[in-house]
Amino acid sequence: MIAGYDPVDLPIGLIAAAAATWTSLRLLPKVKVQLRLLSLATFILHFLRQSVSSGVEVAWRAFSPRLPLDPGFIVYPCRLRSAGARNAFCAVSSLLPGTLPTGSDEKGALVVHCLDVEQPVAANLATEEALFSRAIGHD
Repeated sequence: MIAGYDPVDLPIGLIAAAAATWTSLRLLPKVKVQLRLLSLATFILHFLRQSVSSGVEVAWRAFSPRLPLDPGFIVYPCRLRSAGARNAFCAVSSLLPGTLPTGSDEKGALVVHCLDVEQPVAANLATEEALFSRAIGHD
C-alpha cells in the first residue's frame, strides 16, 4: 500500500499468498485436531455472549469513574499442553475485552493482564479453556 495500489498486482499477490500458505502448511508438523461441530458452535455462542458482556462492562467502567478498577496480573495454570492449542487459546482469549494473555511464567502457567483482579478472571478462563478444548477435540 505504500507503493500504491494497482488492480493488475492482485493476481501476483494472490499467487504469492497461496504459495506462502502451501509452503507453511507443508513445513508444519502434522497435528491431530478433530473439530467437533456441535462443541465448536457452543464455544462460538459462549464466546460471542462473553465478548459482548465483557465489552459492555469495560465500556461501563471506562465511562463511569466511580466504578473501581484494580488492574494487574493473574497466573492461570492452562491445562492445554500442545503449543499450538495453547497459542490458539491465547489468541482467542486476547479477543475478550478486559483480559490479555501476556506470556508464561517459569512453570508454564499463563500470565494474564486484566482490568480488575477482583473479578473471577481465572474461573472465566477455565470455562473458556474447557469449551475450547472440547471444540478442538483435546478433552
